[in-house]
Amino acid sequence: MGYEEREEMLGKSDHSLYKLVNLAAMRALEIAEGQPKLVDDKANVKPSTVALHEIARGKIEAKKNKGKE
Repeated sequence: MGYEEREEMLGKSDHSLYKLVNLAAMRALEIAEGQPKLVDDKANVKPSTVALHEIARGKIEAKKNKGKE
C-alpha cells in the first residue's frame, strides 16, 4: 500500500488513525466470523488484509462524529 492509499483510508476514518485501526479490526472480526467479503480477494488472504482493502476501496467507512455545539 502506498502513501496515497493510506491517506485515502485516513480520510474515510475521519482522519483518525485510531478510528482506522478500530474500523479495520472490527471488520476483520466480522469477516473471520463468516460475514461475506465486500471485495474480490484471494481466498487465502487474512481477514485483516481484506478489511483494509474494503476500506481503501470505499466499501466501508467510519461514522462521522457530529461536532459539539
